[in-house]
Amino acid sequence: MQMKGFRLSTVLLHFVLIIGACIMALPFVWMVLSALKDLSQVFVVPPKWIPEPFVWTNFRDSLTALPFGRAYFNSLYINIIVVVCQLVTCSMAAYAFAKINFKFREPMFILFLATMMVPGQVTIIPLYLMFKNIGWLDSHLAIIIPSALLNAFGVFLLRQFFRGIPKDMEEAAIVDGAGKLTIYAKIMIPLIKPALSALGIFTFLGMWNSFFNPLIFLNSPEKFTVPMMLNLYRGMYSTDWTLMMAGASIALVPVLIVYVIGQRYIIEGVTLSGIKG
Repeated sequence: MQMKGFRLSTVLLHFVLIIGACIMALPFVWMVLSALKDLSQVFVVPPKWIPEPFVWTNFRDSLTALPFGRAYFNSLYINIIVVVCQLVTCSMAAYAFAKINFKFREPMFILFLATMMVPGQVTIIPLYLMFKNIGWLDSHLAIIIPSALLNAFGVFLLRQFFRGIPKDMEEAAIVDGAGKLTIYAKIMIPLIKPALSALGIFTFLGMWNSFFNPLIFLNSPEKFTVPMMLNLYRGMYSTDWTLMMAGASIALVPVLIVYVIGQRYIIEGVTLSGIKG
């Protein structure tokens, strides 16, 4: 009876999860199918899910109607720079907060975490004025530098991993004559690869979908990122929904690749950080 109850609960759990997954996937399916429709079929009532006929040229037109290739390049290189810089800065700060004893360490860490409670909209005006004074408006530096240098969540995530590493390993390295930088680079970093992978994926996904900061700081179309370029399909009086859906489908390809490849690292990183905290 106990085994039957266990199997029944497992079946019900999987059934609920499958239903939930299907509901979550509906907007994505609608987007892809809308990208294959004629414009007149998008908002037909009652809605028709299957395009009649399939308009495959929407994907080609979405790439040629606007400089989408340039936007792809801008988003990719901005993402790569930000991810690499965040992994370096966050891991160094997390190592200091977790393994180096210095005055006011805990109050400083609490104050640092408190920055997560400040909405980005609150700091956008000071940032805009500062970037205007140093000539960074309409430059990718205004997008890269703030994101590359500060990520309180990343520091918190990596600090949890560093705190879970036994002190014996660090003490043994010190006995062998290793300094703080050597311990950090050759001992600590290899041990927190799951957390680094998870942080890199989170950062990539967040930056790839970022729209607010590019909207504020960028003006030239040749410097736009993918979300900004997609917004150009929305006109003052009309919107070409089929081309927008086709462009959005193409824009999702890197995100899906990164998520599928790194799904295991996301789960492992978040789970282990919670256990070790």
